[in-house]
Amino acid sequence: MALHLRLSDLTFSAVIAGFVAVLVGYTSSAAIIFQAAAAAGASVAQIGGWLSMLGLGMGVTSIGLSLYYRTPVVTAWSTPGAALLVTSLPGTPLNEAVGVFVFATGLILLCGVTGLFARLMHYIPQALSAAMLAGILLRFGLDAFTSLSSHFALVSTMCLVYLLAKRLLTRYAIVLALAAGLLVAGAQGDIALHGQTLTVATPTFVMPHFTLATVLGIGVPFFIVTMASQNAPGIATLKAHGYHLPVSPLISWTALTALVLAPFGGFTICIAAITAAICMGEDIHPDPKKRYMAAVAAGFFYLVAGVFGGSIGMLFSALPLALIHTIAGLALLGTIAGSMYRALENERQRDAAIITFLITASGVTLLGVGSAFWGVVGGVIAHLILSFPARELLHDRGKQ
Repeated sequence: MALHLRLSDLTFSAVIAGFVAVLVGYTSSAAIIFQAAAAAGASVAQIGGWLSMLGLGMGVTSIGLSLYYRTPVVTAWSTPGAALLVTSLPGTPLNEAVGVFVFATGLILLCGVTGLFARLMHYIPQALSAAMLAGILLRFGLDAFTSLSSHFALVSTMCLVYLLAKRLLTRYAIVLALAAGLLVAGAQGDIALHGQTLTVATPTFVMPHFTLATVLGIGVPFFIVTMASQNAPGIATLKAHGYHLPVSPLISWTALTALVLAPFGGFTICIAAITAAICMGEDIHPDPKKRYMAAVAAGFFYLVAGVFGGSIGMLFSALPLALIHTIAGLALLGTIAGSMYRALENERQRDAAIITFLITASGVTLLGVGSAFWGVVGGVIAHLILSFPARELLHDRGKQ
């Protein structure tokens, strides 16, 4: 596979999908990154440097992996991991926090190089992967309509334009819905651009320091949360859309990138799930083999976001949340429907799949690990019990 860009594969829909993916990624969890960095004692300038490193790392890996594999591989920071850091890092010196990042990403790299993670994913049935993805995305689908009561004109206009465009101009449905939302939000004065400035943040190197308490108390849980709640759903998203890539290289390259950037605040880079799904829809291109350009576009916008550091997050925050939620939900409608279909298609795996879906959608957190991991655990247990040979034996005896 050669790293070669085919501009003929680039479409306007792919560019918009890439922009929406980055928009959703930053607006949905950039605030958590700010909180995590602040919890580690980082200054305002250092927080901007963190976001710069994350943007550059995600941009380089998204573009590089997508072009190499001709597949929409979008990378992301670990939002569940950042949420864990917000609660775990207060009182921890900044150099020990960086030591946690280096330790956890080193473990992830080890999983990628040895192939342990790939072997684990191989044993998870396709129906359960699809069910987990549907459970993760359900909240985004619901959020597309929850703002109807408070922003009726904005949300209803976007939904109506989306449906009409879906009927007449399918490939541009999301583009037109976004344009309609911007027009309505602008007319209502809900786009707060005043006072927003772009500044370039300079990353600073922090020497990592390792202590047994932080490595075991924060590093190990951070590693588990990142693998279970970010990388696993990311790989499941690729599989659910029919992209069967070698898992170990994906994990290895993203972890290696994060390991290099960790002393500068790039605490983790993983395989994306939600933002990746935005770049895999049929609206982007009828040919699944050409949808990779949406991920390349996302990588470009990540690079832009990385150059301007924390300022780009503030720019994204100028848009009303109702617009962000609605455009994200509409962009993921097809993915949610497709995932549900694949999850329930196999009758023998249907019960296990619905258990996976419900646990994942519940948002439950146990032992600091997110619901995506526990959804798969519950589904696998159900699958093993329900498909155990003794069940068939008892069924046959009942007929006699």
